[in-house]
Amino acid sequence: MLLKKYPASSIAAIAALLITPSVWAADTLTDALTGGKASANLQYRYEDVSNGAATKNTATAHTVRLRLGYETATFNGFGAMVEAESVKDLGNKKYDSKATGQTGAAAVNNYAVIADPEATEINQAYLSYSGMANTTVKWGRQRIILDNARFVGNVGWRQNEQTFDAFTIVNKSLPSTTLTAGYITNANRIFSDSAAAPDSGAFAGNHRMQSTILNANYKGWSFAEIVGYAYLLDYDPATAFTANSSDTYGLRLNGNTAMGGNKLLYTAEFAEQRSAHGNATNYKTSYTLLEAGVDITKVAVFKLGYEVLGSDTGAANTQFKTPLATLHAFNGWADMFLTTPTQGVKDVYITAGTKLDGINLAANYHEYRTDVAIATGNINDLGNEWGLMAAYGFGKNYTVGLKYADYQAGDANAVAAGYVNTQKTWLWGEFKF
Repeated sequence: MLLKKYPASSIAAIAALLITPSVWAADTLTDALTGGKASANLQYRYEDVSNGAATKNTATAHTVRLRLGYETATFNGFGAMVEAESVKDLGNKKYDSKATGQTGAAAVNNYAVIADPEATEINQAYLSYSGMANTTVKWGRQRIILDNARFVGNVGWRQNEQTFDAFTIVNKSLPSTTLTAGYITNANRIFSDSAAAPDSGAFAGNHRMQSTILNANYKGWSFAEIVGYAYLLDYDPATAFTANSSDTYGLRLNGNTAMGGNKLLYTAEFAEQRSAHGNATNYKTSYTLLEAGVDITKVAVFKLGYEVLGSDTGAANTQFKTPLATLHAFNGWADMFLTTPTQGVKDVYITAGTKLDGINLAANYHEYRTDVAIATGNINDLGNEWGLMAAYGFGKNYTVGLKYADYQAGDANAVAAGYVNTQKTWLWGEFKF
């Protein structure tokens, strides 16, 4: 059984190891243990969430996250890494974090969800081996981000990061090729080990499984990289998540080409998903992404995209699912579609980004529709959303930012299903080394 939960004293123990600035191949075990690399991340964030649900009060959260890590040098190819993470609320807990004692169940304080529960946990703790040529092996709790994190990611936007208890192998022996294979036994989700409904419900802190992930990335072409992948998710039948058990196979092409003094950008991706591994619902559906854009040198980047997470029949649990993804990065920052609607979702979007006096500026707009129609409770229009963001970095170690998202509901059936007007605001500051 891999690591689960550790007391706050773990952070102090790790802090004591913050000694030297770099990792190297050591001559002795002692040198390996003391000659490692320390890391730290401190982030404060204010978040405000207001939505049109009559039963929900506006939520506000002032949270601070401290993450401290230490990676040893290698000895005979072996190394280790440990990282603790602690999230604390600085305000009056006027939000529903979905952790035990933080849900605000009473109607008088039934706040909207801000999924940043107070918790102190081990975020990463793994052993590594790099003694084979062009190969790295890791066993233990680790961060896994594949491609653009659409299928496997760390949910880095939330204060409590998602990591995985897993065995992974990354090999780069073939020219311009990275092969990744992994076996995941648990997803340590953003809701933490103190989640209100362990092993059940949408907000459980852990997803226990026996899942295989395979990813092959080739970058030998000048105009694009191509990726093939297979994600075979087998959820523990003792939990309530077997509806996520599925096999997904996909192909992704992402690249750019010169266009005058600028760049033409393009991405195409397709994946097919089938229920598997004891899933009680039999379904087959697909994922499609088409994106085109232009990078106007020293001016701005513009993109137009079309993304579809399909549904087989429009019935419950027949929609395309991405339970291990970094979901906040897709389908709008208001997070209305963290779970794919049963009828699927089509997202047509425009994004723009530029840099002005060192400030990174971004804007996006989304139009949402369902993928399939059903006879009863049919939803056609899932609404629209726009978002704005500004972030400024002071060197490599300091960042401040402001972000806003405004989701406007679609048709009456969408509102009845919970897709209500929602506005979210974030303000943050971060220090890391």
